[in-house]
Amino acid sequence: MCSVSAQLRPDAPGRTDVELLLPAALADVVDGRRLLSLRPGAEPGRRDAGAAESTVADVLALLQADYPGVYRRVCDETGNLRRYVNLYLDGEDIRDLDGMSTVLPDRAELLVLQSIAGG
Repeated sequence: MCSVSAQLRPDAPGRTDVELLLPAALADVVDGRRLLSLRPGAEPGRRDAGAAESTVADVLALLQADYPGVYRRVCDETGNLRRYVNLYLDGEDIRDLDGMSTVLPDRAELLVLQSIAGG
């Protein structure tokens, strides 16, 4: 699922900077921006040594809270990634990795691509 119930803190240990690259079709939802810089954090109450690593789900939780218009176009009403939306982590499709549980490296780049289908 795309949503995460834990509160995210930008100053928490284990914080990862993520650049979310949007297609032009989604830029209108965020005042024309194509690049969003996000900082998902570790779970509250964890110490440095046991800090949770940030995942794709954490980024989507931030998207849901801060940019709900983009979130609704990326995730469906059940919280799953939309069928014709692909997320690439540093060039790798997250579906070929661990999906929403994919751990993000520092300074990760997530690319949102909407598939085009038709006949």
